Amino acid sequence: MTTLFIKNMVCNRCIMVVQNELEKLELTLKSIKLGEVKLENDLTSSDKTRLEKVLIPLGFEVIDDKKSRIIEKIKNIIIDLVHYQDSDNKNNLSDVLSSQLHHDYNYLSNLFSEVEGTTIEKYFIAQKIEKVKELLVYDELSLSEIAFRMNYSSVAYLSNQFKKVTGLSPSHFKQIKEDKRKPLDNL
Repeated sequence: MTTLFIKNMVCNRCIMVVQNELEKLELTLKSIKLGEVKLENDLTSSDKTRLEKVLIPLGFEVIDDKKSRIIEKIKNIIIDLVHYQDSDNKNNLSDVLSSQLHHDYNYLSNLFSEVEGTTIEKYFIAQKIEKVKELLVYDELSLSEIAFRMNYSSVAYLSNQFKKVTGLSPSHFKQIKEDKRKPLDNL
């Protein structure tokens, strides 16, 4: 069995695309999730070259070094927490990352900052703001419902953070309805 770590797998469509490419290459898939693929058999160097040839043009990359794999896992956990899980989770981000990655949070934080040039907290906030933008564009929830859903302590705190990141208030963003959202892998 081979485990591959793949950079920029940030959504369910990414999983489908990677899975489809693996099937085209006739590589037997055991399991797939954000950022991680398990294959039934070991990968030959020829298989790896063929895989990289199809993944790179699609915006994906096989990650070989341990530090890059940890960074990608941090990003995938945050994306999963913000975009795909119920927001009832009141655990600290540091506790979640430490327990899932089996590393001290200080190590994870320093590594992330060193490699990405930003903090885990800023990355987490950027993801939350992108989710808030999505919810504002859908126009199905009030701002107080969005604040509650995204675990903000108040609408004022959400609004301040939103304005700090985007330069716009949530209501102004909602009014202009321009597509200000960024792809998750570009944050």
